[in-house]
Amino acid sequence: METDHDHLPDGIKVAVNDCPAAVHGGSAEESQPALKGEVLEHRFSLGAIVRGASNRIVSFSRELRSFASTRSAPSSRYEATNSAALNALMGLKFIRQTDGAAGWQEVEKCFSQLTVSTSGLLHRSSFAECIGMGKESKEFGGKLFDALARRQEIRSDSIDKDQLKKFWDQIADESFHSRLQTFFDMVDRDADGRITEEEVKEIITLSASTNNLCNIEKEADEYAALIMEALDPKNEGYIHVQKLEKVLLEASKKSARGEDSRNLSQLLSDQLKRPATNNPFISLCQATKYFIKHNWRRIWILVLWVGVMTGLFAYKYVQYRNKAAYQVMGHCVCMAKGAAETLKLNMALILLPVCRNTMTWLRNNTKLRVIVPFDDNLNFHMVVAVGVAVGTGIHVIYHMACDFPRLIHASSEKFAVLEPLFKEQPSSYWELVKGVEGVTGILMVVLMVIAFVLATPWLRRGKLTGFNTFWYTHHLFVIVYALLVVHGLRLYLSTEWYEKTTWMYLAVPVVLYALERFTRAFRSNIQPVTIVKAFDYSGHQRGGVLALHMKKPDDFEYRSGQYMFVNCPAVSPFEWHPFSITSAPGDDYLSVYIQAVGDWTRQIKKVFSEVLQASSAEKGGSSEGQNLPNYPKVLIDGPYGAPAQEYKNYEVVMLVGLGIGATPMISIVKDILHNIKKIEEGEADIEGGNGGGGGGEDENEFKTRRAYFYWMTREQDSFDWFKGVMDEVAELDHDGVIELHNHCTSVYAQGDARSAFIAMIQDLNHAKKGYDVVSGTRVKAQFSKPTWRKVFKYIHRRHPNTEVGVFYCGPPRPTKELRELALDFTNKTSTTFDFHKENF
Repeated sequence: METDHDHLPDGIKVAVNDCPAAVHGGSAEESQPALKGEVLEHRFSLGAIVRGASNRIVSFSRELRSFASTRSAPSSRYEATNSAALNALMGLKFIRQTDGAAGWQEVEKCFSQLTVSTSGLLHRSSFAECIGMGKESKEFGGKLFDALARRQEIRSDSIDKDQLKKFWDQIADESFHSRLQTFFDMVDRDADGRITEEEVKEIITLSASTNNLCNIEKEADEYAALIMEALDPKNEGYIHVQKLEKVLLEASKKSARGEDSRNLSQLLSDQLKRPATNNPFISLCQATKYFIKHNWRRIWILVLWVGVMTGLFAYKYVQYRNKAAYQVMGHCVCMAKGAAETLKLNMALILLPVCRNTMTWLRNNTKLRVIVPFDDNLNFHMVVAVGVAVGTGIHVIYHMACDFPRLIHASSEKFAVLEPLFKEQPSSYWELVKGVEGVTGILMVVLMVIAFVLATPWLRRGKLTGFNTFWYTHHLFVIVYALLVVHGLRLYLSTEWYEKTTWMYLAVPVVLYALERFTRAFRSNIQPVTIVKAFDYSGHQRGGVLALHMKKPDDFEYRSGQYMFVNCPAVSPFEWHPFSITSAPGDDYLSVYIQAVGDWTRQIKKVFSEVLQASSAEKGGSSEGQNLPNYPKVLIDGPYGAPAQEYKNYEVVMLVGLGIGATPMISIVKDILHNIKKIEEGEADIEGGNGGGGGGEDENEFKTRRAYFYWMTREQDSFDWFKGVMDEVAELDHDGVIELHNHCTSVYAQGDARSAFIAMIQDLNHAKKGYDVVSGTRVKAQFSKPTWRKVFKYIHRRHPNTEVGVFYCGPPRPTKELRELALDFTNKTSTTFDFHKENF
């Protein structure tokens, strides 16, 4: 522990060394380099320092005495195999709760529910569910049941509540001897006190099955031999629990000092937390300040939009307040016309965010990106759509429920002021709606309702309708705009051409959007791309993944993080779907990865799979070379701007991909790797093939000096997608610029008994052969999901007083947590985290 007194008594600084293993769930030896120098600074009054310091000194002294009493001198050097076994087994646990007594209450409650129909007896098959392992660990729980039953000399497949309590006390025992003995009993199925290689193989197969690791399950023989080699160095053919415990406890002395340091670091961090204010007004002011600080670009756009709508509504309201129609229809006509004016504005604005070429050009070539949140273009599109819905609702309701009844029931004297506008006074609703004005209005409302409803997320992404339905019905807007122009030209209450302003609002946006579509159609059809490679990654839970490598057109210039649209006429000549570009600008090809999760994606994967199966040019489900298979025709359109392309504006980036959402991050990792190569080669133009159109020399400068890539996936086979990239980073990134963290979330967290042998195999195999048994790459995969707060803390410690770009692509569930943590650490530490989310 080092203490810095530079700022006392104005502040307190504590510098601690911490280990990344605690951050990412891995072992100490696999985490490099160590965390250093987090500075926590707090300012108090002199009296608060004195009072707080006295309390903390007493607490610290107790803890330090405790650490000193248990610390022993480091022992001699042990082999890596013993350390691997130590890492896997020292943190072994069978239950999640740290307090067995408190956990028993939940187990007791679950026991009562599961034994309602079994006369108070819990069957072996329900044991895992009862103790909280879950139904998916039924087989593993059965093995644990057998081990505990053998120790208690119970020969029945069912136990009562008292016997369950004895089982629970044993698996809740925190002592290392008890935990190791229980695990040993699980493996030692014949209860002879010895573990053989065949028994090790059996538990490996069970652990692999429980964690959905099919590749490890296939290689159980090899990994069983590896474990026996580590724990049976004398080649006796078995492992004895007493000998194993002795080896592990001796090896634990090696890490005692490091463990104590980490525990002390955690203690200091916990003790020196800034106390929360109890003043609600101050808390509200701080929250408001933080909100404005991080959302000011969105705020000014929304304020401007609402302000313009309010002004137009007020202008139209006052205008009709002074017209003759007001004498007959009153404020109803003012409300209807005011809403109609905002509707015209919003029908014009709603097209601009989806003019992708224009948005990409503005993002890449102007300084507007400083004040305009281009990342939120689709969000603004949806906000304007809400404005359209509200304006339409007000307009229709006030006409139908207020204006029309007043026109029909107005006296002849009152209606006389409107005779120049109406041939005769209408006597029913039918006379008002049967004309061009009424028919076009009703048709627009019907088409809008269809498009709006089918665009909702639960229908657009659901199985009931799906994306195709959304895509086709959304193009009903072409008819809506035509009807809107006609509707605006046939107004009852406006006769002069300059009063019919609908076409004036729509002219520029509609022409711009039409040019966009023509450009897109011309650009994509003039030169179809050539497919040079195709890979079919089948066998995944969500239908598999198709990877396409295409010859890059000469004029196709893009940036890492951007996306393009793909069309396959063999599937549908009209549908275009967006996919992140996975290749880097420095590559001589374009690549996309398509996961089969919808109608179109499943069909294109099927079409290419049939071609690959018919071709024998390449083994293993891929084809390349001189004699290319007859691949289906593919058209592309792009590139288009995306949030991830902004990564070059940051010296430090945190890239987060979930499942197939890793694709834009892989492009960024490859781009960084290419620039590392060029820097090492001393080339002046480090941007290389990236000609995406910059805004000047400063913008094209490659600023990124550190990247942290976190990829989470449930399926072990998913690591095959980017295996080459991972190995290339491990081989070429000599300075550690890119830090890779692959997380296999189907594997239980490190320390869980269900993954203990997997962790041991992983450490042993990586130490011996240099590759990871989970990911199949040179980068060690980590178990379960990252603890994001610890990840942010880890990056903050390594990069204080730095602006870090956080980029996420994947399903929306983690978005809220990542965004809130980015804001929290930005507001409370010296590191600024700028969060960017891809529209997935």
